[in-house]
Amino acid sequence: MFEAVKARLADIAALERRIQPAASLSELIAQNRLPQVTPAAFILPLGLRGGRADAATGIYRQSIAEMLGVVLILRSAGDATGAKSADALTPLRNAVIDRIVGWAPTSGWNGSETIGVFTLSRGELISMSAGALVYQLDFSVDDQVRI
Repeated sequence: MFEAVKARLADIAALERRIQPAASLSELIAQNRLPQVTPAAFILPLGLRGGRADAATGIYRQSIAEMLGVVLILRSAGDATGAKSADALTPLRNAVIDRIVGWAPTSGWNGSETIGVFTLSRGELISMSAGALVYQLDFSVDDQVRI
């Protein structure tokens, strides 16, 4: 779902050409580096949460929630603590929420029908150090497995 989410966020001017997959963030963390040019966004697959199952003769259905995260990284010149970046966070955070919440992507299970709409699960400050503010937004969308 990375490409679909990236396309949804692509029109946020502040994130122009700075939307990356989870693997890029993982690599930066392993190297103990964060992006120097910000704001930057990373799209993380957060997994699935199973819901209630319904089995009938020849049919199995289970509701699921697919979860994803958007990690935002902001820096401010001359701000070693990252505190100045907090002021820039709110409009960027709100723009991301506006682009994702209420959007109904195509289902990954059969690829042809739309499923539920994305809802905001939470937003959380992850880190505010070394001149960088790291904030994560978590979203989920309801789907259904049918076998």
